[in-house]
Amino acid sequence: MRKVIFLDRDGVINRERGEYTFKVEDFKIVDGFFEALKTLKNKGFEFIVITNQGGISKQLYNHNDVFNVHAYMQQVFKQAGIPLLAIYYCPHHSFIEKCICRKPDSLMLEKAIAKYNVDIDKSYFIGDSRRDELAGQKMGLKTIRVTANENLTNYINQIT
Repeated sequence: MRKVIFLDRDGVINRERGEYTFKVEDFKIVDGFFEALKTLKNKGFEFIVITNQGGISKQLYNHNDVFNVHAYMQQVFKQAGIPLLAIYYCPHHSFIEKCICRKPDSLMLEKAIAKYNVDIDKSYFIGDSRRDELAGQKMGLKTIRVTANENLTNYINQIT
């Protein structure tokens, strides 16, 4: 079974700008992010991104915009020597429609855990919001709530 760190995207991986990030030129990695992931990789962890992208539902951007940002993100991860197992995103927004994939619901996590044979007892969800914590807790994951845009190395001592 795999030990996985589930990562929220905006505010954890890339800088939270206070508005939707759907252009590659606006996608800026948080300081210290890859240094922290290298430490976690050395502890045997693998990585999956779980992100709400409700701007699609609001028609502010589309699936192709998210695909382009995620392709860029995968490239940056690869250049840093950190492979991503997967990226899951929910295109819905609770103001417009109901779904069970949007965090704090857990369908994205359920799919990833089943597909990648994740050991829940040894895995974590790292996010910058209460909905991230709730989604992880629904699945029995240990959760770590970080301050948006903060260096993740400040939190890795909580991960065993």
